[in-house]
Amino acid sequence: MNDSLLVACPHCHTLNRVPPARLTAAPVCGRCGQALFAARPVALDAATFDTHAVRAGLPLLVDFWAPWCGPCRTMAPQFEAAAAELEPQFRLAKVDTDAVPELGARYAIRSIPTLILLREGREIARQSGAIGRADIVRWARAQHG
Repeated sequence: MNDSLLVACPHCHTLNRVPPARLTAAPVCGRCGQALFAARPVALDAATFDTHAVRAGLPLLVDFWAPWCGPCRTMAPQFEAAAAELEPQFRLAKVDTDAVPELGARYAIRSIPTLILLREGREIARQSGAIGRADIVRWARAQHG
């Protein structure tokens, strides 16, 4: 099954093998039966992050944010709207740096919001500061190639 991608479920975080041609066919998780793509970002913590960032085959676009951050709250609905456009070619995720400081430290987050695009656990690109939906989509697609 070398032609399949590993896709992490946004609900139970189980890895599922999905042929690339079936990504747009509303695939469901083999474990919990829920949709693998919900058109919204998934909240990740230390326990679930590597499943999506390292083990899964989709590029992961992460919004590092905090609840007290005004620009983060302003960008949140824009990031959510971008998820609807970028899935299933990307997985979008949010990491609360107050709740999961070890991930903020791991990626040397110095300001928030910061977007990081990861592929197989490696950082491809980084963007700091709040940006709108169209800019998020354009930036992610440009970085991914």
